[in-house]
Amino acid sequence: MELVVAIGKAGFRVAADQAHEIIYGYACGLDMTRRDLQLVARDKGRPWDLGKDVEDSAVASHIVPMPGKIIENGAIELSVNGAVKQRSNIDKLIWNIREIIADLSLFYHLQPGDLIYTGTPEGVGAVVPGDRITGRVEGVGDIQLNVGQSA
Repeated sequence: MELVVAIGKAGFRVAADQAHEIIYGYACGLDMTRRDLQLVARDKGRPWDLGKDVEDSAVASHIVPMPGKIIENGAIELSVNGAVKQRSNIDKLIWNIREIIADLSLFYHLQPGDLIYTGTPEGVGAVVPGDRITGRVEGVGDIQLNVGQSA
Protein backbone atom coordinates (compact mmCIF):
# COMPACT_ATOMS: atom_id res chain seq x y z
CA MET A 1 0.00 0.00 0.00
CA GLU A 2 1.21 3.46 -0.82
CA LEU A 3 0.18 7.01 -0.08
CA VAL A 4 -0.49 8.79 -3.38
CA VAL A 5 -0.06 12.57 -3.59
CA ALA A 6 -2.31 14.39 -6.08
CA ILE A 7 -0.79 17.59 -7.43
CA GLY A 8 -3.15 20.56 -7.73
CA LYS A 9 -0.90 23.38 -8.96
CA ALA A 10 2.02 23.51 -11.36
CA GLY A 11 5.45 23.47 -9.79
CA PHE A 12 9.07 23.35 -10.90
CA ARG A 13 12.04 23.50 -8.54
CA VAL A 14 9.71 23.65 -5.56
CA ALA A 15 11.49 24.19 -2.23
CA ALA A 16 10.70 21.55 0.38
CA ASP A 17 9.20 24.16 2.71
CA GLN A 18 6.80 25.21 -0.07
CA ALA A 19 5.79 21.72 -1.23
CA HIS A 20 2.43 21.94 0.53
CA GLU A 21 1.42 24.78 -1.80
CA ILE A 22 1.04 22.48 -4.83
CA ILE A 23 -0.79 19.59 -3.12
CA TYR A 24 -4.43 19.01 -4.02
CA GLY A 25 -5.08 15.84 -2.03
CA TYR A 26 -4.27 12.20 -1.39
CA ALA A 27 -5.33 8.68 -2.34
CA CYS A 28 -4.43 5.10 -1.45
CA GLY A 29 -2.59 3.29 -4.19
CA LEU A 30 -0.60 0.33 -5.39
CA ASP A 31 2.20 0.52 -7.93
CA MET A 32 2.65 -3.14 -8.77
CA THR A 33 5.93 -4.61 -10.04
CA ARG A 34 6.49 -7.61 -12.31
CA ARG A 35 9.46 -9.04 -10.40
CA ASP A 36 9.95 -11.73 -13.05
CA LEU A 37 10.63 -9.10 -15.71
CA GLN A 38 12.55 -6.84 -13.34
CA LEU A 39 14.93 -9.59 -12.20
CA VAL A 40 15.66 -10.79 -15.74
CA ALA A 41 16.51 -7.23 -16.78
CA ARG A 42 18.68 -6.72 -13.70
CA ASP A 43 20.58 -9.95 -14.28
CA LYS A 44 21.28 -8.90 -17.89
CA GLY A 45 22.48 -5.45 -16.75
CA ARG A 46 19.52 -3.76 -18.44
CA PRO A 47 17.24 -1.03 -17.08
CA TRP A 48 14.49 -2.36 -14.81
CA ASP A 49 11.77 -0.20 -16.39
CA LEU A 50 9.91 -3.09 -17.99
CA GLY A 51 9.10 -4.52 -14.56
CA LYS A 52 7.33 -1.27 -13.62
CA ASP A 53 5.77 -0.41 -16.97
CA VAL A 54 2.97 -2.96 -17.04
CA GLU A 55 -0.60 -2.36 -18.23
CA ASP A 56 -3.08 -1.77 -15.39
CA SER A 57 -0.38 -2.14 -12.72
CA ALA A 58 -0.94 1.15 -10.91
CA VAL A 59 -4.26 1.56 -9.12
CA ALA A 60 -5.54 4.32 -6.86
CA SER A 61 -8.59 5.01 -4.75
CA HIS A 62 -10.62 8.16 -5.15
CA ILE A 63 -8.69 11.32 -4.31
CA VAL A 64 -9.51 12.97 -1.00
CA PRO A 65 -9.11 16.76 -1.34
CA MET A 66 -6.71 18.12 1.30
CA PRO A 67 -5.26 21.24 -0.33
CA GLY A 68 -2.02 22.36 1.26
CA LYS A 69 -1.84 19.52 3.78
CA ILE A 70 1.31 17.49 4.38
CA ILE A 71 0.67 14.01 5.79
CA GLU A 72 3.59 13.17 8.04
CA ASN A 73 2.30 10.08 9.81
CA GLY A 74 -0.59 7.65 9.86
CA ALA A 75 -1.16 3.92 9.73
CA ILE A 76 -0.77 2.18 6.39
CA GLU A 77 -1.93 -1.42 6.00
CA LEU A 78 -2.35 -4.05 3.31
CA SER A 79 -3.86 -7.53 3.44
CA VAL A 80 -3.91 -10.30 0.85
CA ASN A 81 -6.78 -12.78 1.17
CA GLY A 82 -7.39 -11.51 4.72
CA ALA A 83 -3.79 -12.04 5.90
CA VAL A 84 -1.98 -8.86 6.96
CA LYS A 85 1.13 -8.38 4.80
CA GLN A 86 1.93 -4.79 5.69
CA ARG A 87 1.32 -2.78 8.84
CA SER A 88 3.44 0.32 9.13
CA ASN A 89 3.35 4.10 9.30
CA ILE A 90 3.81 6.90 6.79
CA ASP A 91 6.59 8.32 8.99
CA LYS A 92 8.74 5.31 8.01
CA LEU A 93 8.99 6.33 4.35
CA ILE A 94 12.60 6.89 3.27
CA TRP A 95 11.70 10.34 1.93
CA ASN A 96 8.88 12.44 3.38
CA ILE A 97 6.28 14.19 1.21
CA ARG A 98 8.12 17.52 1.19
CA GLU A 99 11.37 15.87 0.10
CA ILE A 100 9.67 13.80 -2.60
CA ILE A 101 7.99 16.84 -4.17
CA ALA A 102 11.15 18.97 -3.94
CA ASP A 103 13.30 16.26 -5.52
CA LEU A 104 10.91 15.35 -8.34
CA SER A 105 10.35 19.01 -9.17
CA LEU A 106 14.09 19.44 -9.81
CA PHE A 107 13.73 17.20 -12.86
CA TYR A 108 10.06 17.43 -13.86
CA HIS A 109 7.51 20.19 -14.26
CA LEU A 110 4.79 18.93 -11.92
CA GLN A 111 1.30 19.62 -13.24
CA PRO A 112 -2.23 19.55 -11.83
CA GLY A 113 -3.48 15.98 -12.05
CA ASP A 114 -0.06 14.37 -11.61
CA LEU A 115 -0.08 11.50 -9.12
CA ILE A 116 3.01 10.72 -7.06
CA TYR A 117 3.17 7.22 -5.60
CA THR A 118 5.36 7.60 -2.51
CA GLY A 119 6.49 3.99 -2.17
CA THR A 120 5.79 1.58 0.63
CA PRO A 121 7.48 1.86 4.02
CA GLU A 122 7.71 -1.95 4.22
CA GLY A 123 5.85 -5.15 3.47
CA VAL A 124 6.08 -5.98 -0.23
CA GLY A 125 5.28 -9.46 -1.48
CA ALA A 126 4.09 -11.56 -4.38
CA VAL A 127 0.46 -11.93 -5.41
CA VAL A 128 -1.17 -14.31 -7.88
CA PRO A 129 -4.32 -14.20 -10.01
CA GLY A 130 -7.39 -14.58 -7.81
CA ASP A 131 -5.86 -12.86 -4.77
CA ARG A 132 -8.00 -10.26 -3.01
CA ILE A 133 -6.03 -7.19 -1.91
CA THR A 134 -7.36 -4.71 0.64
CA GLY A 135 -5.51 -1.75 2.03
CA ARG A 136 -5.89 1.53 3.79
CA VAL A 137 -4.08 4.71 4.67
CA GLU A 138 -5.25 6.37 7.86
CA GLY A 139 -7.09 9.62 7.19
CA VAL A 140 -7.21 8.98 3.44
CA GLY A 141 -9.32 5.89 2.87
CA ASP A 142 -9.18 2.35 1.63
CA ILE A 143 -8.92 0.34 -1.53
CA GLN A 144 -9.98 -3.17 -2.57
CA LEU A 145 -9.11 -5.09 -5.69
CA ASN A 146 -8.86 -8.56 -7.15
CA VAL A 147 -5.75 -9.68 -9.01
CA GLY A 148 -6.81 -10.77 -12.49
CA GLN A 149 -5.31 -13.00 -15.13
CA SER A 150 -2.71 -11.67 -17.56
CA ALA A 151 -4.20 -10.17 -20.70
